[in-house]
Amino acid sequence: MNRPFPSFVPIAGWLCFLTLAASPVIAQETKKPAAFPTKPETFEIDGRPAFLYAAPAPMEGRPWLWYAPTLKGVSLAGRKVYFEALMRAGISLAGYDLGEVRGAPGSTERFTKFYDEMVKRGWSAKPILLGQSRGGMMMLTWAVRHPDRVRAFVGIYPVLNLASWPLQRSEAATLADFGMTRTELEGRLKEFNPIEHLDGLLKNRVPMFVVHGDSDVVVPYNDNTKLLKERYEAGGGSIAVKIIPGEGHQVSPSFFECPELVTFVLGLP
Repeated sequence: MNRPFPSFVPIAGWLCFLTLAASPVIAQETKKPAAFPTKPETFEIDGRPAFLYAAPAPMEGRPWLWYAPTLKGVSLAGRKVYFEALMRAGISLAGYDLGEVRGAPGSTERFTKFYDEMVKRGWSAKPILLGQSRGGMMMLTWAVRHPDRVRAFVGIYPVLNLASWPLQRSEAATLADFGMTRTELEGRLKEFNPIEHLDGLLKNRVPMFVVHGDSDVVVPYNDNTKLLKERYEAGGGSIAVKIIPGEGHQVSPSFFECPELVTFVLGLP
């Protein structure tokens, strides 16, 4: 006598076994978020060191933030709030150490070699530039000479005016970078001062954000960020400035845990 479906129970049991056996595999395939890099990739361009902290899961377009100054291994990676926000959002962090440069044409074009290398490696052709203190002069000078290659400009009490900190407090390094005497540089100040050449950034609608203390005596707000804000707004540009009352040129949460700075960077189109 033929019995229908004689192997129903064994087959059902076997399928159940397969399902249970597969469960751990499925669980193992659920990926945990990749850890943030603890050490950068380092490389050299023309004998000078560069670094890259690649975001574990880069955002579409492979965006990156170019930080300056990169001196003696200094980078934004040590600022936990900013670093983790960038990595979590898929924005990589990179920089290039050219030493104590002050925005001369020669040193600025050496920065372009670093930019070219980053683009060659597949990173965005429009980095976000962040200049802290003297790094502001490095980044703004590069930006005004290459305004079509800049996604945004960010400053943390940045040097933006050659007539300010560079000539008042760092004359020797500034003159060495330009290869000029003080008289020669002052005679051509308007030609080289990035604060005088914002038209390209305005034309390309490059947005800006700066945080600066109103009690900064090293890089005075009025001679730098205030001047940038007035001129950029007069040209129709988009610039947001957060003034920190009573604080100067210092390391504090006001400057290195600034929520508005994070919101600005992560909200860029």
